[in-house]
Amino acid sequence: MIITPVKASSPEGRELIARLEDRFQPATNSCADAVSEIISRLRKDGDQALLDYIRKFDAPDLTLAALKVTPEEIESAYETVDQDFMDTLAFAIERIESFHQPELDQSWITTREDGAITGRLVRPVDAAGLYVPGGQGGKTPLVSSVLMNGIPAGIAGVERRVMATPPDASGKVNPALLVAANEIGIEEIYKMGSAWAIAALAYGTETIRPVDVIVGPGNQYVTEAKKQVAGRVRIDMIAGPSEVLIVADDSADPAFIAADMLAQAEHDPQALAMCITTQAEQAELIVAQLESQVESLSRKEIAKQSLREHGVILVVDRLETAVDLANRIAAEHLELQVSDPFAWLPKIRHAGAIFLGHHTPEAAGDYTAGPNHVLPTMGTARFSSSLGVETFVKKSSVIYYSQLALENDGAHITRLAGLEGLQAHGRSTTIRLKTA
Repeated sequence: MIITPVKASSPEGRELIARLEDRFQPATNSCADAVSEIISRLRKDGDQALLDYIRKFDAPDLTLAALKVTPEEIESAYETVDQDFMDTLAFAIERIESFHQPELDQSWITTREDGAITGRLVRPVDAAGLYVPGGQGGKTPLVSSVLMNGIPAGIAGVERRVMATPPDASGKVNPALLVAANEIGIEEIYKMGSAWAIAALAYGTETIRPVDVIVGPGNQYVTEAKKQVAGRVRIDMIAGPSEVLIVADDSADPAFIAADMLAQAEHDPQALAMCITTQAEQAELIVAQLESQVESLSRKEIAKQSLREHGVILVVDRLETAVDLANRIAAEHLELQVSDPFAWLPKIRHAGAIFLGHHTPEAAGDYTAGPNHVLPTMGTARFSSSLGVETFVKKSSVIYYSQLALENDGAHITRLAGLEGLQAHGRSTTIRLKTA
């Protein structure tokens, strides 16, 4: 059996739930030293180190002159994509832009009667680095990553969006990625991947100016590099394996549930596909569907390994129990395949993205629904959010005091400064009051 259903209230079920609640794992340390060395080399040797890594691992003959994608390469890319792709690309862009546009915060100012002015100034970062994985050597271009990272940065007003993606062995980037980037206004694209790309974006080289924010998915080297440069730059998150949790009642179709679990399982052997159902009979039908549907997948061995090693089907007595467990697990993707999903939505406290009803596959969120598919994993949805426009802005406080305002607040300022033993803080206030 590809997955053995477990009753949640059993000792085995309680142990499994405890492991799911405590599934957070920091970025693996297995490559930490290697990544640290890569970053050090990039900081010391700049372009030369970057080229050495690219030539060793990706494109043996790439030159410094060919590192940056040229306008001619982008123009040529348009000649290789068909109209169907362009139509779908335009459709996805419109959906994602429409969703993210309302996220843009506005600056605000408040005034007091004594003349004091306070507020918050919202400004975009100057530059954002957008990492796009190679996708099986460029054979499976991750166009959605370009859109989900690049569009919110553009809406935020980031002046310089820098895309990094590894080239194939001939030094080329998949045309679909170049067209997607160009369609959303990304003009600076470099043929570089892995940890050396993250280091180049964070610290810069002679050719590449550094950025302020780095976002985008990647392998363990990319994840570890983002972890190590965090602090010098903002990063989106330390992401773990992709995960889905499906809450199902007797109205759910086992075939739909299995299909959505497989959609996660085919990502990676570490992917986590979970279901909580109120029906023991349904659990058995889901397993049967998994075993049937997986055989037709091109990535079936990956999916099988994922399901065997990490797949979960829990059986509970009541839907209330399932929703409570969903909140405790705090999954990246949460599907409510129940008869009245909107009735249960107010009870959901923790999830990266919530998919309601029987006709809302998680894949819709990956591509065309509009919300971002860069989501918190490993239970971090308890305190963090999806990538959005706010990832690319920062907020500065604004403070202005009139003489009257300082006179009104002066005693309180000096009293608190005195309690904290900060004499100069108090004096910086009283010296102004004495000369007023």
